Amino acid sequence: MRGPTPRRLKKYAAKCLRLKAYLRSPGDGRPAGRIPASALLWALLMGVILRRAAFAGIEALVGSRARRALDVSRSFGDDALGYFTERLDLAVTRRAAAAGVRQAERHKAFDDCAFLGLALDGTSAGRSREQGCELCRPYRNQQGEIHGYHHQFVLISVVGAGLTLPLDVEPYGPGDSEYNAARRLLRRTVHNLGRRFADYVVVDGEFARAPFLHEANDLGLSVVVRLKNNLPELFAAAQKRFPHQPPDQVFRHGPDRVEIWEADDFDPWETLR
Repeated sequence: MRGPTPRRLKKYAAKCLRLKAYLRSPGDGRPAGRIPASALLWALLMGVILRRAAFAGIEALVGSRARRALDVSRSFGDDALGYFTERLDLAVTRRAAAAGVRQAERHKAFDDCAFLGLALDGTSAGRSREQGCELCRPYRNQQGEIHGYHHQFVLISVVGAGLTLPLDVEPYGPGDSEYNAARRLLRRTVHNLGRRFADYVVVDGEFARAPFLHEANDLGLSVVVRLKNNLPELFAAAQKRFPHQPPDQVFRHGPDRVEIWEADDFDPWETLR
C-alpha cells in the first residue's frame, strides 16, 4: 500500500477538493514576483504540515535536498516569503478554504454526524516588545503595566464531525473587540459556506448577548452558549433549579459523562426576543 507523499497530497487537494485554481493563483499581490506564487504557497503549506511553519524553517527546507520530494519548484529565502504573504489577497484564501470544506461535505465526510456546527473562540499570536503595526494590542501584567504587544484574533472552526477544521480568522486591533470581530467573522463564514451548511454555533459566555443571539438565529443557526454570571439572574435561576432534580438525559462522550436538563420556561432577559 502506498503511503502519503507531498505530490499525492497536492494531487488530492487539486482534484478531490477542487483547489487547483487556488494552488496555481492564490491571490498574489506582488507587482512583479520572480518566484512563482504556486511555489511559495505550496512551501508554506508543507511547512505547516511538517511543523516547520516559521519562515526560516521553510527556507531551510526548500534549500535542502528535500526540496524535490516536497514538490517545490525552486528555492528561496525567508524574505521572499515575507514579501509574498504581506501582499496576499486574504479573500482568495478564505474562499478556497470554504470551497474545500464544502467539497468535503459533498464527498460525505460529515455524513456520520447528526448536526454540524461552527465554533468561535479568541486566540492570539505574534508577541513583540514594541508596537509594530496598527493591529498590535498591548498585553499587561496584573498591575496593569504593559509588557509588550501581540495580535488578537477570533478563530472559527467546523465542529461536530469528529474532526475539528479551523476555517477562518478575524483580527481586531485597539478600539475593536473580540465580540465585534466574532460577529463579522460569523457573517462572512455563513456567506462563504452557505446558510444550510451548519446547524449551530458554539460560543463562550462573552457572546450571551441579545444582538449576537438574534444575528445567529437570523443566519439560520441555533446557539450553544456557556452560561456564566455575566447574566446573574438567569445564572442564579439555573443554579437554583437544576442541582435538586435528576437530569433529563445522561450519556457518555469519550471519557466524559454528560448530563442534560431541559427547560423552556425561563423568562428571556431584557432585550432578548
